[in-house]
Amino acid sequence: MNQRIEPYRIESEPYYRPVSDEVSLFEAAYARRIPLLLKGPTGCGKTRFVEYMAWRLRKPLVTIACNEDLTASDLVGRYLLDAAGTVWHDGPLTVAVRYGAICYLDEVVEARADTTVVIHPLADDRRMLPIDRLGELLHAHADFELVMSYNPGYQTALKDLKVSTKQRFGALDFQYASFDIETEIVGREAGVDADLASKLVGIAQRSRDLRGRGLDEGISTRMLVRAGALIADGVEPHAACRMALTRPVSDDEDVLDALDGFVDAFFGP
Repeated sequence: MNQRIEPYRIESEPYYRPVSDEVSLFEAAYARRIPLLLKGPTGCGKTRFVEYMAWRLRKPLVTIACNEDLTASDLVGRYLLDAAGTVWHDGPLTVAVRYGAICYLDEVVEARADTTVVIHPLADDRRMLPIDRLGELLHAHADFELVMSYNPGYQTALKDLKVSTKQRFGALDFQYASFDIETEIVGREAGVDADLASKLVGIAQRSRDLRGRGLDEGISTRMLVRAGALIADGVEPHAACRMALTRPVSDDEDVLDALDGFVDAFFGP
C-alpha cells in the first residue's frame, strides 16, 4: 500500500449503533461502487456512519469538510513552491482517487458550484478525474468510493444539489434514532446511565418539535453526548444543558425560555 494513503486508515472500531439496514445497503453499494448521498439533519450520525463503514470495509477514509471557500483546486491539487522548486501536490480528492480510498464530502452543498462539476465524471460509469493542470485524466482506483452528505432541511433553491448531480448517486436517508436507541447511544458515548441519557433525549425530542416554529434544527444527538459528558464530569445538569444544548441552537429569548422549560421538566426547576 502506498504510504500516501496510510494515514487515512481507521485503526480502531468507531462506535456506531445501526438503526435500520443502512450497513448492508452501504456494503451493497460499495460492492458495485455506486456513489452514495447521505441525507439527514445535523448531528444525527452521518459522519460516524461513514467512519464505521470505512473501518468495517478496511478502506482508508479521506474526509473533506465542505465550505463556501472550497474550490476545485482545493479538491484536485495545485502547484506549490518548496525546496525543490514548483511541485505539484495532489489534493485530498485526487489522493483518494489515485490510491483507492473512500472519499467523504461532508455537507457538500456548502462548497462552491465548481466543485460539483469536478465530481460528475467520478460519479458515473467513467470513474475519471480530469486534472487539467497536469493534462492528466486519472482513472479511479478499483477501491475508490465517493460519498457525500447534506442536510435537506437547510437547502434553498439557490443552495441545493443539481438534479444532474443527485441522479448520479444512490441515497440513504438518516433521521434521529428512536427514543430507546438514541438513549443507548448517548449513554454509551457520554458514559452516563440510562436514566440520565433518557432525560437528555427527552429534552432533544421536545426541541425537535419546535423545528419551523422558531428553530431551524432541534438539539442533535452529538449535542446530547457533549451535555452528558459534562454532567459525567461533575457539571451541574442545568448549566451543562445551557452550555451544550440550549444556547447553541437559538438566540431568541422566547425560544430559549421554551428550551429552558424542557430542561426544567426533566431536571427540576
